Amino acid sequence: QVQLVESGGGLVQAGGSLRLSCAASGRIFSINAMGWYRQAPGKQRELVAVVSSGGKPDYADSVKGRFTISRDDAKNTVYLQMDSLKFEDTAVYYCNAQGIAYSALSYSAFNSWGQGTQVAVSS
Repeated sequence: QVQLVESGGGLVQAGGSLRLSCAASGRIFSINAMGWYRQAPGKQRELVAVVSSGGKPDYADSVKGRFTISRDDAKNTVYLQMDSLKFEDTAVYYCNAQGIAYSALSYSAFNSWGQGTQVAVSS
């Protein structure tokens, strides 16, 4: 089983910045994609940004030019630097990781989610 622990959410004024972190732990053989999703009240969860191992990051149109996703494979950690925050960025942000986990007998795919961290932007 692979666990994800997020940190870095909070309350910030419009135009400000926040940095989210998400660390994966457990029996991880490899991580393919790591990404961030968000869910605002009354709305569906949506992709914010994702980066595959050795790949180019992909962003939602609404955050391009303002958010930057990066990963540290040595630490199994993904970051989301959020600049020029807007009121509409207010949501619970969830970390996601997909890859291969191992056990004593076999390997298996995993698709894990963090518990979510609240980001609130005041206008």
